[in-house]
Amino acid sequence: MGLEILVCMKQVPDTQKVKIDPERGTLIRKGVPSIMNPFDESALELALEIKEAVGGRITVLSMGIPDAECILRDSLTLGAEKAYLLTKGDFAGADTLATSYTISRAIKTIGKYDLLLFGKQAIDGDTAQVGPEVSAYLDLPVVTFVSDVIKVEKRSVVVERMIDNGKQVIKAPIPSVLTVVKARQRLRIPTIDGIVSSFERNVVRLGPDDIGADIKRCGLKGSPTRVKKIFSPEGKGSTSYIEGNLEQMSAEFIDVLKHKGLYRR
Repeated sequence: MGLEILVCMKQVPDTQKVKIDPERGTLIRKGVPSIMNPFDESALELALEIKEAVGGRITVLSMGIPDAECILRDSLTLGAEKAYLLTKGDFAGADTLATSYTISRAIKTIGKYDLLLFGKQAIDGDTAQVGPEVSAYLDLPVVTFVSDVIKVEKRSVVVERMIDNGKQVIKAPIPSVLTVVKARQRLRIPTIDGIVSSFERNVVRLGPDDIGADIKRCGLKGSPTRVKKIFSPEGKGSTSYIEGNLEQMSAEFIDVLKHKGLYRR
């Protein structure tokens, strides 16, 4: 059969090592390593599994600083055939709307795809908006919180998605946009052959003119929202200790529950 699959990904700071400037309310990125967004890793792994099952080609796309090329090169070592990086000053400072507009313009430019895969959200923003917004710009159906692809048919794909109380199986037409929660397996390790073959492929860099984008709708200019401040919430809880024998502690614990309105007999 063979599918044309596009995986959109983002380079993000390792949030486990990020600190916040208390005066400016901004992230301190200096000295913090950048990684491929973990949910995008799952999207890439799912794309590779689909490719192994039915054949096809994988294209990877990212928007970011020139250094973001490294995650695209990692994708090439794993089996992606093409890689594109949207990197230009006009793209800087974009919120989700401007990002989605820019990515959708790039997708329209570089080719037609059967499946567009996104991680459900980026760990440095946690909005989960870009995948669905891109689907709106491209007028494509979207299935969110996908955990597995069960079956791929000629004109449709059957997927499993996570919901509040369990899982749901949905049949979506091709082409569609899928946002991925977590693949069954972690992103695989590249093989020697994969690393060697990746040397023959280049990461193509694109700017606004290359994708026919209106720069007034890109980057900070095209962003109707701003991040005013980032801060860590202050803990307001208090700790109290109950002492005595088992009977005394049980009675005092019940009194605490009654005081908080959590105990009714």
